Amino acid sequence: MTAAQFINILVPITLIEMMVAIGLGVSLAELAAVARNSRLVAKAAAANYLCVPVVTVGLLLVFHPADPMVPVGFLILAVCPGAPFAPGCTQLAKGNVAATVGLMVMLAGSSVIVAPVLLYLLLPLMSAGETLQVNAGKIVVTLLVTQLAPLCLGLGVRHWLPAQASRLLRPANLLSAILNLAAMGLVLVVYFPLLVEIRLRGYVGMSALLAASCAAGWLLGGPGNGSRKALMLTTSLRNVGVGLVIVTGNFGGTAAVTAVLAYGIFEIVGSLLLALACGRAKLRNA
Repeated sequence: MTAAQFINILVPITLIEMMVAIGLGVSLAELAAVARNSRLVAKAAAANYLCVPVVTVGLLLVFHPADPMVPVGFLILAVCPGAPFAPGCTQLAKGNVAATVGLMVMLAGSSVIVAPVLLYLLLPLMSAGETLQVNAGKIVVTLLVTQLAPLCLGLGVRHWLPAQASRLLRPANLLSAILNLAAMGLVLVVYFPLLVEIRLRGYVGMSALLAASCAAGWLLGGPGNGSRKALMLTTSLRNVGVGLVIVTGNFGGTAAVTAVLAYGIFEIVGSLLLALACGRAKLRNA
């Protein structure tokens, strides 16, 4: 078995375990509270499924990467919100953590349907042909198995067996951290030669995309700084685990994987620094 083949096995396993762990930590009452805030949910959908993909397409047209597979990676992340790191970053930023948790679960669940549709529509715009087309049905099935089903399993255990869920939550989160480190580390080792080839122009483009994502979430998240921070970080953080599942399953061994990995690391680090800055600013103003 090659390293690339092992990655194709490890990444879905990591995502499945991570989704179960997320479900174990969220109650249906918390989700219902966020769902009742229809304005916030609509704004989150607009920021994540409209603003970020549109900005991504625009920046790709401006920067026009030489490798035709690079846009695939960026578009995959653009349509995959619901990152599990968002609640932690929102807590650091002193934002509305409860809202972030609810939005994260809703976006992660809805992306099972929305992400394949958006990719089917957007990828041909970058290719001027059929070479970048994806099998939307295959992606739907993959995300149902690796994301929605395990998430519902965790939610079900939390709802019907709360005591067991509380006991399982800590080891589940620990296992998630270990699997994430192992998966990201292996991907970094395998694709490191491609990562070092990224030029300054690429980092400028990634900075512009991250800034635009943060701005979209902040502007749509009001009123109230707590909700603004929640939606800003929910929008800036894309679901790298889902992105890697899609890209390794459809475009393994190409620059699309490098793009997902490169921007995935960039947006996580950038969002974390932004969250720390927001948190420190609030402390100074207190």
